Amino acid sequence: MIGQDTNIYKNVLELIGNTPLLLASNLDTGPCRLYLKIESANPGGSIKDRIALFMIEEAEKKGQIAPGDTLIEATAGNTGVGLALVALQKGYRLQIIMPDKMSIEKKYCLEAMGAEVILTRSDVGKGHPQYYQDLAQTIASENGAFYVNQFANRANVKAHYATTGPEIWQQTGGAIDALVCGVGTGGTLSGAGSYLKECNPELEIILADPEGSLLAPLVETGTPPEVIGSWFVEGIGEDFVPEICDLRLVDRAYSITDRESFHTALDLLRLEGIMAGPSSGTLLAAALRYCRSSKSCKNVVSFVCDTGNRYLSKLYNRQWRQNHLGE
Repeated sequence: MIGQDTNIYKNVLELIGNTPLLLASNLDTGPCRLYLKIESANPGGSIKDRIALFMIEEAEKKGQIAPGDTLIEATAGNTGVGLALVALQKGYRLQIIMPDKMSIEKKYCLEAMGAEVILTRSDVGKGHPQYYQDLAQTIASENGAFYVNQFANRANVKAHYATTGPEIWQQTGGAIDALVCGVGTGGTLSGAGSYLKECNPELEIILADPEGSLLAPLVETGTPPEVIGSWFVEGIGEDFVPEICDLRLVDRAYSITDRESFHTALDLLRLEGIMAGPSSGTLLAAALRYCRSSKSCKNVVSFVCDTGNRYLSKLYNRQWRQNHLGE
């Protein structure tokens, strides 16, 4: 009888997690084996589905929210989509505060899922009233809404400690030597990284960071750069260290230019058939540097963070690349 099979799911939220692991077979990975965890296979199209579900359910358990309430979040887009997915199923209203540099596809997707999107300035830093996190907090407090706050929400880390890390450990049979990840909030690094280092203290955590962000220079030198740059890659890289981000876990860091990130993402599509966003290009570029510099065969895991369908107007638009990357 249909519905009794254990492979039949009753709700879209049950599809979050347990994403596949793909061996990169056509990229030059030096002496190493590079595995890509395909987080774009989540129903909302990104790794952020995991934290959206955990953050909302944790708030429900604490009695902080109930169906009918309004949730507000500051996001580069993907956490917003994950929250919209959960909100649709659980009966919440959602307002999203998003910097204006993010792809228009994300805005359209959020609005299609019923979220109200408020665009704010991307040329201001933390502490400015128009900075997306400050604005979200202000709107939430003025309207009695619940500010999800992925940058300080411990359920973000918990999601990756409870799901992403264990999945990688099980899928590799514990044979993993390095994990390559980026930092938007630090949830993946702190959650999955902590779990995997507990399983194997010798495992290396590699930070992939957009050039211009303060995180890689801070890891490499111990001090933040005097000048913070700007970058086109969305969702990773910061001008501050997020509250939940434990950079002590990082063993090595690479700064990756926009051009290398975008071209590596294009190579991923051309050679492996995976259409991913530019942050995945950043991670992959760092992973390839690490793999190619290795003197021995290592098992390295990184992420396809989100679907490339959200960047058709940017990464996958030749005219946009010509105008912004000088091609």
